[in-house]
Formats: sequence, C-alpha cells, structure tokens
Amino acid sequence: MTSGAFEELQTGEFGPATFDLLRRLVHQVRRASGFPPPKGHTVWSDDAAYDVISAMLSQEGAGQRFVTVCFAQAADEASLERLFLTSIKNFLIDEAKKTPRGKLRRRITRLMTEDPAYRKSSGSPPRWALADHPEHALWQGDLDDLITQAAQVRGVGITRWNHSGPTPRQTVHALKTILSSVLQYAQGAVREEDLAKVLEARFELLAPARFTALYADEGSVAELVDQHAATTASDPPGVHGVAEDIWQRLSPNERLLLPYLDEDAHHAAQLLEIRHTHAAAVLLNLKTTLRTALSADSDPHAVMAALLRRCGDAPS
Repeated sequence: MTSGAFEELQTGEFGPATFDLLRRLVHQVRRASGFPPPKGHTVWSDDAAYDVISAMLSQEGAGQRFVTVCFAQAADEASLERLFLTSIKNFLIDEAKKTPRGKLRRRITRLMTEDPAYRKSSGSPPRWALADHPEHALWQGDLDDLITQAAQVRGVGITRWNHSGPTPRQTVHALKTILSSVLQYAQGAVREEDLAKVLEARFELLAPARFTALYADEGSVAELVDQHAATTASDPPGVHGVAEDIWQRLSPNERLLLPYLDEDAHHAAQLLEIRHTHAAAVLLNLKTTLRTALSADSDPHAVMAALLRRCGDAPS
C-alpha cells in the first residue's frame, strides 16, 4: 500500500493516488486563479477536472512526461505537489489564452496596462481597480450587479470587433467607458475574468461577428451587415460569382482591409504594418475597386455580404 503520489510514482506506476492529487490540485488552481472550465463544461466539477488532467496527459510531445519530469525533480510529497501545481497552472493559462474570452482578457489587460487611470492589484487572481481607489479595496459583490451597471451606460457601442491588429479608437473608447463606470461603481479591484464577462455581456463581443458600415459609392454607405444573418440567408443569383471575381482582383492587403473601410490610413498602416503613404494608397485603391465593381448590375449589399463572408473564410 502506498500513502501518496510520491511513493506511488516510486513504484513506476501512475495510479489512483497520483490521479487524485492532480484532481485536487486542478480545483485548487482554478479556485485561486478564476480559470474558466474546460471546453464542454459550463461549470467546474470533478468531471471537468478529469478532462483537464486527460488533456494534460495527452498533449502532443509532452503527455505523461510532465508527471515523470515533476517526479524526477521532487524530493518528497510536498515538493511533488508544488511542481504539479505549477504545471497545472501553466497549462490552464495556455488553454485560457486560446478561448475567445481569454483573448478579450488579454486585450483589455493591454489597454488598462497602457493607461495610468487603471491599476492592477497584486496577488492572484488578477484584479483591476481605478488608480485613485484604495490599494487594498476589493469588489466582493455579485457579478450581475456589475453587468447591470454596464447596461445602464448609454452613448457607447461597438460595431466592429477586430480579432487581430490594433483596436480601433472608437472601440477603445467604448471599452474604457464601460470599464471606468463599472470600476467606479465597484469602488475596488474587480477580477479580470469578471471584467471580461461584463464587457462580453454589454457588447455581445463573443457573439457572431458583426461588421461595420461599408462604403459602396462615394458619399453613400451600405447598411450594417450581420455576418451570421448573411451566412444563413440565400444570395440572389449571380452574387457569388461577382463577389468571387472582386475577391480574386484584390491584393492580400486589400482583403485584410475589407472589414475596415471606415477607418483612416493611419489605422490601415497599423493593421497592415506598412508605411502611412503606402496604406493610404492601398485603402484608396480598394475603395475605387469596390465603387467600380459594385456599380454593375448586382445587389451591392449582397455582394458586400458575400465578400465579408469570404474574409471570415480566408486563412489568417
């Protein structure tokens, strides 16, 4: 009989004691750091913890090796637990970064880090407060109250949520307006994960992509296109062919700029990582191409919807 994971692994076996220790440590890490449950689970449970362990053990190129490495570095049960704990935390961090909310968290973290109006609290899980709030003040209320407060803020909205490149100015303004309002209401530091949930609820950021207005003719603007609706709706005859012909005539940079036609050359230069004058030329040429192509006998709105779908299907 073995008394713990360390003794069990000394026999060369990955047995129930090791598995139970990993399960307990997964719960310890997720409670301390606020990680979301793994894919396929809406709440944390033992089944969710088991899925995390299985995913760690089945990692390509690593797999069960992480158990062996931790055991080789450990001197006793306590040190083995600390090594397992670090491995689990690093794995959950990597997994969280892959999720839509994880990407949202990284974006708002970057925005708040660059702005002296916000302050990150020490400790775990990561929390943010307004810089003028007391350093050790923590929000301990209900998440729904923060979501309600965010919903009461009027006059801000997001019509475009780009998944790469710099965040548009209007989007930055909207995000910071809500963050400031919610943190002012909280009067203390709020978990980063909860701030992401508040923004997600307020702007429906993780819903199907919605693209901003697109220029069809000089001085006229096409209606807002909901990509999900456009995907499910049937295109008028000939639209696919027209859209495909336009797509093939566009350069890679012009294709990247398609969802961002209302932005200026400065934003285009940041998005494409090219010089301002070059970006201005690319943007002008794209608008000229579209104006010419969309003046033909076709439904411009349907063609633009098809082009936007083509953007979503294109490799990133």
